Amino acid sequence: MVTWTGEAEPGFPYWWEALKEIAEPEDCPLPPRVDLLVIGAGYAGLSAALAAQDCGATVAVVDSVRPGDGASTRNGGMFGAHPRLSWPRLAAQFGEETADALFAEAAPARAFVLDLIEREGIACDLQRTGRIQLAWARSHLESQKRLARDVRDKSEVEVETLDRAATTREIATERYFGGLLFPDHCAIHPAKFHRGLWAGAVDKGITVTANAAVTGYTREGGGFSVETLRGPVRADKIVLATNGYTPGFFRWHVARVFPLPSYIIATEELPSNLIGHLAPGRRMMVETRARHSYFRISPDGKRILFGGRASMRDIPLDLAARRQHVTMCEVWPELRDAKLSHVWSGNTGYSFTEMPHVGEDRGLHFAMGFSGSGTVMAPYLGAKAAFRAMGDARGETAYARTPFRRHWLHPTTTPHFLRAADLWYRSWVDTRDRMAGR
Repeated sequence: MVTWTGEAEPGFPYWWEALKEIAEPEDCPLPPRVDLLVIGAGYAGLSAALAAQDCGATVAVVDSVRPGDGASTRNGGMFGAHPRLSWPRLAAQFGEETADALFAEAAPARAFVLDLIEREGIACDLQRTGRIQLAWARSHLESQKRLARDVRDKSEVEVETLDRAATTREIATERYFGGLLFPDHCAIHPAKFHRGLWAGAVDKGITVTANAAVTGYTREGGGFSVETLRGPVRADKIVLATNGYTPGFFRWHVARVFPLPSYIIATEELPSNLIGHLAPGRRMMVETRARHSYFRISPDGKRILFGGRASMRDIPLDLAARRQHVTMCEVWPELRDAKLSHVWSGNTGYSFTEMPHVGEDRGLHFAMGFSGSGTVMAPYLGAKAAFRAMGDARGETAYARTPFRRHWLHPTTTPHFLRAADLWYRSWVDTRDRMAGR
């Protein structure tokens, strides 16, 4: 049974509370012509705009709604970069050379975004908390040990393997068999990070236009003529940075990236001694089971934020809240009577390789498919896409060598397969994880 504090309507993210106290940048009218048009004003799009301007380009950014209303202000605020997949899986998909390069690029990606935050003077509650990947099953811990060896051998990312006793010193539960600790990973306030990027772009003279959904585009000579709800614009180059919110008429892209919803709940303010007991390490935390729960303490240290895959398709938020509350209490039974203040969802843009991609198709440059790693990879690869569009050598990245593949399960622009995938996940996969966790 979930009880509510009444602080917010369902669908209003906890992170948006802080934006009430921060001035929103002025909306800009769309210019008639630019060197580069960026479609999508989230992390990737705003970072792309800043990178292109650094190349000397005139830049405009358009968004179909208010900038940042998608995943950039709805995510868990977990900041770190390491390959989502093991080295053998990357090597099998992309070849050993590319797998090595992807591992090696993890530390530079994190450093790039940290430098961006410092350079733009963004106050986003950045904390070096570290992040633990918690092993739900004994077999998961063995896989983590192999991953740790590859991370140490092939990247400059720090990683430590935790046994069960060490893990219980970080989180007060007996649910996990151990884990991986990435001590350099951080926590941020995702909405403040986005607002800082948006304000920085506008302050530098970059046009950022809200409620300017793209309704069509045509090739004209060496450039593009683009129609939006705020009027037309001509651009020499385009960067598409829409990820899990890509409109259907970009058919080539939506056949390769699909929106996978993630659901997050926030508890009421909890006693500080309870927070200290539940998460004495105060880390960012993620699980290895397919439910992919992730959780953290709020930046002010007063709440638990608990997210995950309550469903692989859109469901009512009250149902999502109940499912997330049950899962949270599996980890921490002490929270059974805790009230909830917020529940919301956002789309992650998933690729069929589970890896981000940077590339170009028929003149459209893009960065998308972040597959749940967008807090770092979206601004990093957004900049890479812009550099590549402008012919700048700084656009070199191994993520341009990860083919953006289609799958027979997704023959149209609507991901109908997610309904069947959700049934499969909630029956077989969830049952398998429950058995493994025992």
